[in-house]
Amino acid sequence: MKPELQRRVQRYGWDYSSPYYEKGWEHQLWSSQKRLLEAINFKEGEAVLDISCGTGLVTFPVAEAIGSSGQITGIDWSEKMIGYAREEAEKRGLQNVNFSHMDAEQLDFAEDSFDVALNSLGAMYYPDPDKAFREMYRVLKPEGRAGALVWGRRKECGWADIFPIMDRRVKSEVCPLFFQLGTGKTLQKAFESAGFQYVTLDRFSVKLSYPNDEEAIIGAFLGGAVALAYRKFDEQIKEEVHSEYIESIKPFYNGSAYEIPGEFVIALGIK
Repeated sequence: MKPELQRRVQRYGWDYSSPYYEKGWEHQLWSSQKRLLEAINFKEGEAVLDISCGTGLVTFPVAEAIGSSGQITGIDWSEKMIGYAREEAEKRGLQNVNFSHMDAEQLDFAEDSFDVALNSLGAMYYPDPDKAFREMYRVLKPEGRAGALVWGRRKECGWADIFPIMDRRVKSEVCPLFFQLGTGKTLQKAFESAGFQYVTLDRFSVKLSYPNDEEAIIGAFLGGAVALAYRKFDEQIKEEVHSEYIESIKPFYNGSAYEIPGEFVIALGIK
């Protein structure tokens, strides 16, 4: 897929999924996101950039950690995601948070602007993640810290059949290399290639819990990466893909909920 087309697919796909994203993923992703935040170890008063911030699931905990003397800027390619995040920041009365619509591969910030930059589960969707990591490096201050979280290996992610299920009906082309960054030391090498020093890698597994078929379907089809392609299906096709997906995750049903395995990788580095 050409880069500009991939950007459009991502932008409008996440716009469409934004109303469902938190219901489908907030609880399921928190343990891995919390692990990223604990590894970065934010300090009061720091200037932080949250790249691909979505609805602010990571942004708001960081805002609390850095206190009123700090400042966090969240950027995302989906304007609707940004809209939800702004509304939530206003509800919470936060003064140390701001959001901007921006491309991760072309950050509109000067060099040496931030103490910390993080990217939680965004890099898999970029046309050129290496360029995005170089931009992350550029906007950090000397000795600034960076952290990124990505999905791990396909074979370790129990929900991964969603992609072939969709592709049998329509070539969704969400991200043909979705799991590449989480394979081997790919993410570590990408950080090192961008210029980061003392890069470490943390690979770990979690269980994504869904209490019933309905919530598993919301996460997979409405709140996730295939939302734009799914939107084009008629009701019969939707029922077919729902059935196939539920069948694919049935081995992870424990009698009361789905406990779907997921693998994640965290990279940390210093400028």
